[in-house]
Amino acid sequence: MNRHLVRFAAAIVGLALGSVALGAAAEEVGAASYRFKWIGPNDKIKVEVFDDPEVPGVACYLSRAELGGVKGALGLAEDPGEASIACRQVGAIDLEKVKKLKNGREVFSASASLIFKRTQVVRFYDAKRNVLVYLTYTDRVIDGQPRNSISVVPVNRPL
Repeated sequence: MNRHLVRFAAAIVGLALGSVALGAAAEEVGAASYRFKWIGPNDKIKVEVFDDPEVPGVACYLSRAELGGVKGALGLAEDPGEASIACRQVGAIDLEKVKKLKNGREVFSASASLIFKRTQVVRFYDAKRNVLVYLTYTDRVIDGQPRNSISVVPVNRPL
């Protein structure tokens, strides 16, 4: 029985480390503490930036809460499912490449709990208005939350 417990614990740790690696494309810009914790790190709001992997010239800034305390320090806390996003054109955008992109494609994902909850960013192209739309939301394996935020980037506008 102890062997099964050790295997289960190893699987949980492996999944947790794998979840961290998936969100590694983002760089942390900064963080602000919003709740003091006596033991462990404070609760904070993190600001991260990532470049759209398929659209060079677009960077997105994502802010989201990260719980601290003992559970947060151990990676066991379930972060709130709230995030805000602001995407901007930071370089030239290839319109022909944008037109070929698949709508609803995930461009960023980060773990919001040990295993089952993820904060995601998906991208759409609105051809009529010639803009890229970035949507962030949080989901779980079984259910998600309707809390969301969007940002719109005009394509091929002067910088």
